[in-house]
Amino acid sequence: NYDCMILDLGLEDMSGFELLEKIRDHEACSKIPVIVYTGRDLTLEEDKQLQKYTDSIIIKGVKSSERLLEESALFLHRVEADLPREKQKILKVGHDKKAVLSEKTVLLVDDDMRNVFALSSVLEEKQMTVLIARDGMEGVKKANEHKEIDIVLMDIMMPRMDGYEAIQEIRKTKKKLPIIALTAKAMKGDRNKCIEAGANDYLAKPVDPDRLISMLRVWLYS
Repeated sequence: NYDCMILDLGLEDMSGFELLEKIRDHEACSKIPVIVYTGRDLTLEEDKQLQKYTDSIIIKGVKSSERLLEESALFLHRVEADLPREKQKILKVGHDKKAVLSEKTVLLVDDDMRNVFALSSVLEEKQMTVLIARDGMEGVKKANEHKEIDIVLMDIMMPRMDGYEAIQEIRKTKKKLPIIALTAKAMKGDRNKCIEAGANDYLAKPVDPDRLISMLRVWLYS
């Protein structure tokens, strides 16, 4: 039994896309989570094709075993404390060396002040600077005004302008700014809807702090 498959798209005997088709057609393998491992940018057609596999995740430009391990742990919804001690040490060395989160600026867009307080506390413990916006319109405004923002945490259900629309507006001027969508609805189609709106990734509420930190490390890894 396998918990996960890491797949390189550039196989010698067949393309990674062909293998994905075969895996999904095989009943015994169809539920295995797949991490698509690629060091190149995908075409729009390739990206669209991969969206059919809702369990797939794309890693662009992986430069170290530490990041691949981090991404794999995140994808499998396992926090670092659940990993063997040896692998925990690998992650710790990578995190300490890179200081991935320290001195980074995050824009937190959420209308629920309880969530804002809870998430801000977690982020500030990692020496991150937190900018707060209380709805989508304010979020778009701050994203465009503050060039120092490194990543956005975007709540989806908000008054005036929801998260989907806010993400689309931000994407008009910020093509490469990482955006993580936060939603209270853990519905099957939510992740795809967030990705289609322009988010890079997705977390369901209530947000697990360990999973959030792992995801931030993945997207802020330089």
